[in-house]
Amino acid sequence: MEINNFFTAGGVVAYPLLGFSILSFALVIERLVFWLRLNRRQPRLVRDILRVYQEDPHLALQRLRNHGDLPIARIFLEALELDQPTPEEFRLALESAAQAEIPTLKRSSTVFETIISLAPLLGLLGTILGLITAFSNLQIGEVGGESTTAVTGGISEALVSTVMGLVVAIFTLLFANLFRGLYQRQLALIQEHGGQLELLYRRHYEKGEQPTYANS
Repeated sequence: MEINNFFTAGGVVAYPLLGFSILSFALVIERLVFWLRLNRRQPRLVRDILRVYQEDPHLALQRLRNHGDLPIARIFLEALELDQPTPEEFRLALESAAQAEIPTLKRSSTVFETIISLAPLLGLLGTILGLITAFSNLQIGEVGGESTTAVTGGISEALVSTVMGLVVAIFTLLFANLFRGLYQRQLALIQEHGGQLELLYRRHYEKGEQPTYANS
């Protein structure tokens, strides 16, 4: 079936499904670029910061400021830029900053869930509308004639909308699950690295070596 005939067979719901597919594809590309950049740069930065912080906290702070586009850098900066916080204040700053980064990490998840839910329903709606149209062309007493051929052809075309809805939903679901897994893994890493930074800060604090970061 040619592309133009494919959308014609899909009926009125083919165009919303086409819009969903374009939106889903664009968001998938944006999220893939985001996670690829994050997974390529962030682990190396975290290892570097935790190593440097033990010897020179000011240098670690400066390197974090140079990577302010990364979530982990913004989280660390939120705590390190406090003016001589207690370990408890330092921990609370890390936790609140991590919570503030969640919308960035989960961006587009609501749109994905909406597309996954609506696309099959739109496909089903298109099938029902197609069947209604097909059977409305059936003339009683003309079984085996041209009317029956038109009905069977209409039924096969009506199923196109279901196929479109399922394809859009399955494509979106695959990537939505991938991004959900990356998000959960990132949360675990943020907690792990935040805990490591907190331990390092506690050591400095107990030794009375907590420097003033705010104006450095």
